[in-house]
Amino acid sequence: MNKEKFVKEYLVELEAVTKRVSQEDICSVMTLLFEAWKSNKQVFIAGNGGSASTATHLTCDLAKFTAVGDKRRFRAICLNDNIPLVSALTNDLGWDSVYIEQLRNLMNPGDYLVLLSVHGGSGADKAGVWSQNILKAAKFVHDNGGKVIGFSGFDGGALKEVADACIVAPVNSTPQVEGFHACLTHMLCDGLRKAIIEGDMV
Repeated sequence: MNKEKFVKEYLVELEAVTKRVSQEDICSVMTLLFEAWKSNKQVFIAGNGGSASTATHLTCDLAKFTAVGDKRRFRAICLNDNIPLVSALTNDLGWDSVYIEQLRNLMNPGDYLVLLSVHGGSGADKAGVWSQNILKAAKFVHDNGGKVIGFSGFDGGALKEVADACIVAPVNSTPQVEGFHACLTHMLCDGLRKAIIEGDMV
């Protein structure tokens, strides 16, 4: 491998993603998250694999970085963080139930769910179709009056179709999608913090 060529091509592709991503979709997601904060709703967050680590990071930033003085805080909960619970649910009920079963216990009507998935619940590997647990969770949230926010890549997959708002990283590369999702979550939290300071978002 020619490392200089690889680095240049990777950065060129990343620049292309930033130019192609929908700014309208980013604004829609930011609006929904601000609504969740204003209405004091819980925000559940989940992902699988690398997206699980981004879900954890986003939960941390929503809870801590957006905290401003005595103003209301985000009530953010990551559904993939309790490893004993996730493994118990997987063992007893199957991987596709790990998020919906937690929501049955924790969700109140009108709460929000943020889902991160490279392929958006489309495609398959040795274990079967990818990320059916997030799609099952999305349906449960909608059935209980909540809203679903998606972060996806490639063509958006099924998540793009079921989410109330979904940001798609328009590139067919798992490293690029996951890296760009991390950038997006930082941007969103930075914007939300500013909106909370000002008390409004337009």
